[in-house]
Amino acid sequence: MPVHDWSRVEAGIFHDFHHALIEQIKRDLNNGLLPPDYYALAEQFAAGVSPDVQRLPVPQPPDDPAAAKGPANGGGLLVARPGIRSTAETKLEAYRSKKHLVAIRHVSGDRVGALVDVISPGNKSSRQALDSFVQKVAEFLDRKIHHLIIDLIPPGRYDHSGLHGARWDYIDGCPHEPPAGKPLTVAAYESSAVTRAHVVPIAVGDELPKMPPFLEPEDCVEVPLEISYRAA
Repeated sequence: MPVHDWSRVEAGIFHDFHHALIEQIKRDLNNGLLPPDYYALAEQFAAGVSPDVQRLPVPQPPDDPAAAKGPANGGGLLVARPGIRSTAETKLEAYRSKKHLVAIRHVSGDRVGALVDVISPGNKSSRQALDSFVQKVAEFLDRKIHHLIIDLIPPGRYDHSGLHGARWDYIDGCPHEPPAGKPLTVAAYESSAVTRAHVVPIAVGDELPKMPPFLEPEDCVEVPLEISYRAA
């Protein structure tokens, strides 16, 4: 199913789809995509901002090698590298001084491993909204929390190069321009000593690619976003 032109619908219609896609991604992750020591929850708060979907690891014995890489019960498998290459990488510790938040741990005590965000028009509605989102995401990466964004909203007044462009400019000080005719973006950010961006530019009419939410540096699962999109 090609990506729709979501700029042509009322805000309430996209809001409904937004929640449907969040729930569908959560179900897909919990239905065999994740290793058995991870699970997905929708709309919880972490690090002072509400992500759409977050994966939290279930406590495992530290000497359990099976739990680290592959399940015996049909759950998802971690892969060493995603099927797409990283397209950008920060300089070492490039953005560490850009802190504007106090990070808050999840109340359960479980470590937050990764976040998934379906971008909404509200994230781009004003300069303040855009700056707040970009700064909070930088805080996630600073805490080694990996992040996947699905941005199906065309660039606007405040993000003329798209949300990834605004985000990468803040993190690394390097402007990013999407390729001609591909204004929408799905991007996975891998946080370790450096931050790597795995970016796939897309357009209205394209199918969504498989994308790699990272659970640890160099360890990820691949989510078939097109299947989730169709179901939502």
